[in-house]
Amino acid sequence: MRKVCVVGASGKLGRYMVKHALDRGYEVVGVCRERSVPKLAEFADRITIAPGPTNDPEVIQQAVAGCDGVLTVLAPWGVRQYSSGTAQAVLDCADADARLVFSCGWHITRDGLDQYSWRFKATVRLVTWLARAVRAVEIDDQVEACRRIFASDRRWTVVRGSDLEEGESQGLPVWSRHVGDPILASNLTRRVDFALFMVTALADDTLIHEAPAIVGRQTASALAHAT
Repeated sequence: MRKVCVVGASGKLGRYMVKHALDRGYEVVGVCRERSVPKLAEFADRITIAPGPTNDPEVIQQAVAGCDGVLTVLAPWGVRQYSSGTAQAVLDCADADARLVFSCGWHITRDGLDQYSWRFKATVRLVTWLARAVRAVEIDDQVEACRRIFASDRRWTVVRGSDLEEGESQGLPVWSRHVGDPILASNLTRRVDFALFMVTALADDTLIHEAPAIVGRQTASALAHAT
């Protein structure tokens, strides 16, 4: 892994991924909407910035050229299929052997075997309805984006994040294939460690064609599992 592209680099998760990638000595290309470029000012002299919509195939084509890995934040902004458009652009444009790592939430299920509490399901339904009503975000489109990824024969990993908090790193998160497993019960991960898992996954071939659901390494459920 020598050169990576971070699609959605200007967000909180994206900036953490940029930092982790630079710490590993990778050459980094960051893609973000033009109005968000100033958020990358701290990295401006260390990375290449490709401004533009992340669901624009032309923007992605130029950004991912020559990249060994692509880290993509599936942001469900607006009601114009932003997530699925971004995912499709990465799937279509990334180099043939590139490692593709995508981020999403626990609500995504790959095989239907995840077990969600009634509270979690009710919250997802409410947020989906409210977001659609105000035309702010499109949760269902993130589901469609992951459906396309799961159907692809590319070298992908979809990292499913729990609730997030800020704070110092607790180390690499632990994971399970299915939400509902006891190890995930704490439902909390430091955002910096979510980014760490994403960047680490680039070089972990055991995660190819996996959709790990992660939780913080120092949470109660992770520690109980370790014990």
